Amino acid sequence: MGKQIHGLFLILKGAARDLFPVVLVIGVFQTLVLRQPFPDLGAIVMGLVLVLLGLALFMRGLEMGLFPLGESMAQAFARRGSMVFLFLFSFFLGFGTTIAEPALIAIADEAAKIMADAGHIDNNEDKLESYAFWLRATVAVAVGAALLVGVLRIILGWSLPKLMVIGYLGVMGLTAIAPEEIIGIAYDSGGVTTSTITVPLVTALGVGLASSIRGRNPLVDGFGLIALASLTPMMFVMIFGLLV
Repeated sequence: MGKQIHGLFLILKGAARDLFPVVLVIGVFQTLVLRQPFPDLGAIVMGLVLVLLGLALFMRGLEMGLFPLGESMAQAFARRGSMVFLFLFSFFLGFGTTIAEPALIAIADEAAKIMADAGHIDNNEDKLESYAFWLRATVAVAVGAALLVGVLRIILGWSLPKLMVIGYLGVMGLTAIAPEEIIGIAYDSGGVTTSTITVPLVTALGVGLASSIRGRNPLVDGFGLIALASLTPMMFVMIFGLLV
């Protein structure tokens, strides 16, 4: 119990250190540049305390739950030689965590509204919801596919730099032929796919799998899945724009 309390205190200390630059920047600009008092200072202080506690508890939860879970599942699949289930798990891990990502939902809803205002889709609720859903589904499938490629890379020892170069060449090629209206959405979709749940689970999956395969280095081979998960949505969304 004492060790857990001490560990939580250290995490609180680290969260406070990480939060301090943000608080400092806001405080300096509010008081020295804008020269205005903080509106409802008590609520702001309470909010910062809640953010601090939430960040600390989130980090503690990752250490206790998500990281060990992701690593243990990857190692179990590798030990049993269950490649089919490993691929299925990797794909649905990427798909499920991405399609529910709040940032992606916001981007998809806004993109649907802008497309309707520009006259590219009908401006009614059903069309807006359909466009936003299929945009989210496209991004989720892209992340699932990225994890499949990433798992294959770890198993077969493919070069990550070569994969990234090939991927960005594909992005550049699609950018040249994709509709102008979809390019910005596609690029932003690549940035919002990796959520607070996806990142630790995907990282743990890669590290756990690389640790379980002989001849693989977790430091060299275990990382890179997140980079692939940010790259593929750009291509998939531009293809979505070409088709839709």
